[in-house]
Amino acid sequence: MNESVSQGSSFILMGVSSTGKTSVGTAVANKLGLKLIDGDDLHPRANIIKMRQGHPLNDEDRLPWLERIRDAAFSLEQKSEKGIIVCSALKKKYRDLIRDGNENVKFLFLHGSFALILERMKQRKGHFMKEEMLKSQFDTLEIPQADEPDVIAVDIDGSFDEVVERCVRALEPLLDLQHKE
Repeated sequence: MNESVSQGSSFILMGVSSTGKTSVGTAVANKLGLKLIDGDDLHPRANIIKMRQGHPLNDEDRLPWLERIRDAAFSLEQKSEKGIIVCSALKKKYRDLIRDGNENVKFLFLHGSFALILERMKQRKGHFMKEEMLKSQFDTLEIPQADEPDVIAVDIDGSFDEVVERCVRALEPLLDLQHKE
């Protein structure tokens, strides 16, 4: 028996702002008994200030935040815990950085049309993301392709409960596989 083999895993719930990452992630984590880590809580102070002022983050700004996301995934893995980490993970190189050194990371990509997501964003209250920054996020987004087989796409067009159920159905087989050792 190799004790260095970890049974922990993380599922990165990704997508642009207002796709429902935090609310969907919370509901899915509750249904499946998973830990939830909100990536917004891992942003350095400078990033939060910059976003509150309506300025989009650049790659340099995102690096320490992505390292914190990667470390949170590593921590789950090393503690043999299973959890959902909410993180936009807009570019492939961001997802690759999160994957680096983590054996059991999968991504759930919440996606929808610009019009649908803009409408949802307008309904949000008290979040530091500004509406005008949504276009910047869509411009930055590199939609996962076939060379990222660890990404599962989940369409957000539908009710909240439908989206949660789609995520649960996507994760259940992965959790079952991990229970069968």
